[in-house]
Formats: sequence, C-alpha cells, structure tokens
Amino acid sequence: MDLHERFGLRRVINACGKMTHLSGAIVLPEIAEAAAESMKQFFVLDELQAVAGSIIAEACGAESGCVTACTAAGITLSVAASMTGGSLPKVLQLPDTTDMPDRVLIQKGHCVNYGNPITQAIRLAGAVPIEVGVVNRCTLDELRHELDRGSVTAIVHVESHHTVRYGWVELSDVTALAHEFNVPVIVDGAAQDQRLRELISDGADIVLTSAHKYLCSTTGGVVAGRKDLVDAVYLQNKGIGRPMKAGKEAIVGAMAALQFRASQDMTAWTAEQDRKVQLVVDRLTDLPGLTLSVDADPNGCPFSRARLTLDPNVASHSAASLDATLTKGDPAIMMRAHHTDEGYLNLDAIELTDEEIATACREIRRLLSTN
Repeated sequence: MDLHERFGLRRVINACGKMTHLSGAIVLPEIAEAAAESMKQFFVLDELQAVAGSIIAEACGAESGCVTACTAAGITLSVAASMTGGSLPKVLQLPDTTDMPDRVLIQKGHCVNYGNPITQAIRLAGAVPIEVGVVNRCTLDELRHELDRGSVTAIVHVESHHTVRYGWVELSDVTALAHEFNVPVIVDGAAQDQRLRELISDGADIVLTSAHKYLCSTTGGVVAGRKDLVDAVYLQNKGIGRPMKAGKEAIVGAMAALQFRASQDMTAWTAEQDRKVQLVVDRLTDLPGLTLSVDADPNGCPFSRARLTLDPNVASHSAASLDATLTKGDPAIMMRAHHTDEGYLNLDAIELTDEEIATACREIRRLLSTN
C-alpha cells in the first residue's frame, strides 16, 4: 500500500511544474539516498553548514553559501542580514530596527505573491518595503531617487515568471546603481537554480533559490553570495531565523543536489524535456478549438512548455473550465494555469513520465471531444 492509499489521498499528475503547493519535486534517488543517510547520524550543524557553503560557492561561482528552510525564509533572513551585518546585538534586536537602515526597495512589478506576498517576507525581518515605480514601469531614475533619500538597507530583485515581463530595470543595471550607494542586491530566484552563475555574475550580492524545485532535493533554500552577507544570514539563526532553520536532511539534500547537478549532462536533459513537450503536442493535435504551440521558459532556463490555447466557441471548454475539470479528477491532473484569463494553459512535462503524458492527454482529448 503506497502513501496515497494509506492516507486516502488523490494521486497527482503534475503537469504544472516545480510548485510548492504540489510538494515541490520528485526527489532524485541519488539525493534521497544522501538525505536518508543523514537521518541516521548526528552532525555539528555549524560544520555541516560550512561544508555546504563550500559546495554552494563552487556550484554558483559565489564567495560562500548556506542552506535555509526555503527561499521565502531566505528572503527574510537576507533582508535581516543587510540590516544587522555581523552584529549579534542587532540580530537579537530584530524585528525592532531602531537605529538601523530599514528601507528595502523593490520594483512594483516584482511585488509578487508566490503563496504569500513577497513584501510580507520583507516585513517579517522588521524592514519596510518601498515599492518603486508602477506595475508596468520602473526606471533607474526612480530607484536612484529612493536611494538618494537614504536609509536603504537593500534592494530585492525578483527573477520569476510571476513578475511583469516588461518595463522593469534589468538586474545588471540594478546592481550597478545599488553598488554606487554600497547597498546590497538580494535576488529571489526560487526557480532559477540553472541560472545561479549568471545571476551572481550580474552583480547580485545574495542569490536565493529552492533546493526542492529543479534541483530535485528535499525542501530547503540555497543562499549564495558575498561571504560577509552569507555569514550574517546564518547568524540570524540566533535571532528571528531560529524558526526558519534548516535540518540536516535539508542541508545534505542540497549538497547532494548541487553535486549531482555538476555531473549532469544538461544538454541531454534539455533534449529529453523537448522530446516530452513534442510528445504532448503530437498527442493533442487536430482537436477542434485547440491551438498548440511551444513556449520557451520566460526566464531563459533551458526547457520549454506546451501551450494549449482554447477557443470556447469551438471547443467544449474554456481554458479555465478545462483546468477546473482536470483538477477535480482522480488522479488530479494539475496544469499550469497562470494564464487562463488570456485563454490558454501550459502543460509542463518535466515531472511527467511518458505514461503520465499519455494519461493526461487522453483525458484532455476526452474532455474536448465531449459536446
């Protein structure tokens, strides 16, 4: 009896991607083995984190690294670190920010909600988020104006499909400006682990990513960046970071995942993802009212997704109603439904086996063939 049967849970066909609400990723066997082995042993966590920091630094081209409970925790702790530096008394003072710079700039179009608002993650440290610009437009001059006003402790920059995709200031321009004022830039790159070196090379002082998305590890957040800031992030475990600490299985899982990635043939991996996307397109072709295309990842990661655009005047479903119907099934077929108001769904095949692709496509074909 597997866990679904044991606890009376529906099975899930994950055509949505590496999403927290779907429990992240399938942990790769090599990583699961390392995490499971860690559960049988004791460690001095400071020593374990130090080794993790070296592995993260090598993998990302950064000075140092550490592991947190998740990327969301990393945002809060990185903001806290920008205010306290290496001062333990300041760490213990938070979330009271008296006599500390506490303004955190973030472009308005980056004020995303990935399960909770990112501005709340900033406020949890005691800082004050300052939204710069408007939803679809922010300029360097507007960022400079806020920096000139003073008391800025950090800029948070988001690299995500959730952000507004135009009218923003690019990361390299943000970091160049911030560094004129000796202000660090913290990058939320929760699903950008394949771009860590790029983000560091663009001048980010801290980059945060999830261990449990494309790294396929146990739940955890990877922090990479400047050594003094990473040390200050880790120091928060003696203060507000205590409820956000990473356990040994998270730390070892992240270490194993980064080492596995270093040996992985990413060209072959990308080719496999392309094959599966084409399999989806081939299985769903010739359905009335359904237009199929392929979308590259909007952040430039090396994979694509199938796009299903529905004409509700011809097909028996709109994008929204098809998604709702698939979600209610057993197994629940979870599509990537961020754009149903624009008339389309994406099918992310990364976590799918060929058998699951066949099952999902068969159900989609059945629903769209029903008048």
